[in-house]
Amino acid sequence: MFLFFSKLLPLFVYPLGFASLMILVGLITLWKWPRIAAIALLLASLAILLPSNNAIANQLAHSLEARYVPTTELPKADAIVVLGGGIRPQVAPRPWIDVTEAGDRTLYGAQLYRQGKAPLVILSGGRIEWKGGGSASESEDMAKLVQALGVPTEAIVQDPTSLNTRENAVNVKKILQQRGIGKVLLVTSAMHMPRSMAIFQKLGIDAIAAPTDFLISNQEIREPQQTTQAAILNLLPDSDNLDRFTRALKEYLGFAIYRLRGWV
Repeated sequence: MFLFFSKLLPLFVYPLGFASLMILVGLITLWKWPRIAAIALLLASLAILLPSNNAIANQLAHSLEARYVPTTELPKADAIVVLGGGIRPQVAPRPWIDVTEAGDRTLYGAQLYRQGKAPLVILSGGRIEWKGGGSASESEDMAKLVQALGVPTEAIVQDPTSLNTRENAVNVKKILQQRGIGKVLLVTSAMHMPRSMAIFQKLGIDAIAAPTDFLISNQEIREPQQTTQAAILNLLPDSDNLDRFTRALKEYLGFAIYRLRGWV
């Protein structure tokens, strides 16, 4: 039940859900309480326009992604832990497993293995039945991907049951204890890394951040496009900006909820 409500309730806080709620309030109050309706519609407009702004969305995303950028070459470790995300199951009409932006996690985990950073790859991720379908767990699909990229079967360990970041960490810790594994490289999206590291460290896992899936480059923050065309486009609402802002807000809300539960 916690899993369901953790997915449902934030929808009314995210920009699109909040704006939809305010529009509904505005329509209901339009005739009897026009002032309330006007305030609600103003809030709905701001909830869409501000997060859709390129500068605002980039700064919020960058505030998370910049926290664990490696400043030196990643060291070797006993295992590479890859958190699930960005994998769509092989369900018709897909000819094979699909990889979205966050699927960089799996690709980067395989790359680190091939660089000799660790002799073992731990893939952590179940699949929520009511989100996306597919009979195989996410870790199973991730295993197929890393095998196709050159990671041998004997170097792969799966956690096929975890459904959130907290469960990722708890299940991975059990695997580490069973195998006597110490230091690990933790691979996940750069925006997701602050919350992930906090959870792993809270559980006493010796994890080194190996972020990937960066949405914002240094150039976009330090040297934004100064052309007139770029400036005009960056001021206009854009769905990609809205998505980037929402993803960052999700991480901040998730961190707050996890802190309240004592998980970080």
